[in-house]
Amino acid sequence: MPPFYIETYGCQMNERDSEALACLLEQRGYTETSSEENADVLIFNTCSVRDQAERKAIGKVGFMKKYKQRRPGLVIGIIGCMAQNHGAELLRELPVLDFVAGTDQLHRVPDIVDDIRAGAGRTVADQLDRVIRPELDAHRQGNVCAQVAVMRGCDQFCSYCIVPHTRGREKSRPIPAIVAEVQRLVDGGTREILLLGQNITAYGVAEARRDGRYRPDSFSEFADLLRALNDIDGLARIRFTSPHVHFMNDPFVQAIAELPKVCKCFHIPLQSGSDRILKLMRRSYTRDEYLDRIDAIRSRIPDVNFTTDVIVGFPTESEDDFQQTRDLMNAVVFDMAYIFRYSPRQGTKSAADLPDDVPEETKHLRNQLLLADLENGAAARNARFRDTIQEVLVEGVSKRNPQRWTGRTTLNKVVNFLPQPDTRPGDLLPLRITRTTANSLFGEIVVG
Repeated sequence: MPPFYIETYGCQMNERDSEALACLLEQRGYTETSSEENADVLIFNTCSVRDQAERKAIGKVGFMKKYKQRRPGLVIGIIGCMAQNHGAELLRELPVLDFVAGTDQLHRVPDIVDDIRAGAGRTVADQLDRVIRPELDAHRQGNVCAQVAVMRGCDQFCSYCIVPHTRGREKSRPIPAIVAEVQRLVDGGTREILLLGQNITAYGVAEARRDGRYRPDSFSEFADLLRALNDIDGLARIRFTSPHVHFMNDPFVQAIAELPKVCKCFHIPLQSGSDRILKLMRRSYTRDEYLDRIDAIRSRIPDVNFTTDVIVGFPTESEDDFQQTRDLMNAVVFDMAYIFRYSPRQGTKSAADLPDDVPEETKHLRNQLLLADLENGAAARNARFRDTIQEVLVEGVSKRNPQRWTGRTTLNKVVNFLPQPDTRPGDLLPLRITRTTANSLFGEIVVG
């Protein structure tokens, strides 16, 4: 059986796509290997969100020339957002490549690989469509925590973002299909699911608009999905990413507050605390609307954690704009944040219409200031768990310290601990927290 190797860059959606593709290749008779050196098929699942991610992937693919020279029959392909964004251009720039498959063409990859191995020429498959293929709902067996894609694409067209161009328009899967997929996962031992969508609170909105059913204040098909999943016996926890403030209406907030299996930790991208910058970004909400949704959740949930995304140095961002972002972040006190320095992406509105006029040293300084604030706030937030007992879903051996195991609380806090002889992945254990840092907790199993 020919061995294959998939290297994944970027977001959780890419991780899920790689898993689904691996299952399709295994169904076709290929075998996954953990080493690129041993593979007959090399696939690079790429990201286009930042230029650095593209350059890294291109450099790695170019480096594969040495393997191709030794094994001319080696098949090398690029999939994902970069494949969708650049298509045939990648074949011209990278002679080592055999195929390019875009974000809506993953289901075709096994056929493409078979054809190339049989002598077909180099191939580009980069058509976008509005169909979510049922072939892509397969999972590896035995995952305690599994990722489930409930929708694809995005209709927001934020001025800095390439995603609508690389993943297409929003399209959502039917609730019964998602419930059936999660039920299969639970039957196989999964205890926690992470629901994925570029703009997950807009789940079902595109279809409802098309059918004339959409009412902004009352429509939340995502809340309906959460309720359906909450009823699955054996499923312990539900998480999701990423909601958009514009679609976080009261029905959604009520659902996440009242459903016991929904973890009370929410990644809500902010991007900027300045209304002027938010408008330039085309984010479709104001800082007050963002804070209103944070307050709406906190008023209903006694203990809740928030994480976010922020961009510093967006075109024309002044010191006052940045200070507004810093003030908002300190007011919310996020538990974690991904803080990015703005870089223009070809094909986006901001790259075409706005000057990249904030100096790199200013971007770096603002980035460091926010990171320092974040670490101080997160350390203080985590300190409240000392000497408390937390229910932890055991994930397995720590990647950093093989003597310890790790798990997560319902607030998505990583907990490191020493296992007992009968500890198993998937266990829900009470742990007493003995030490905390800004990034994680340390605990010991409560016996008896």
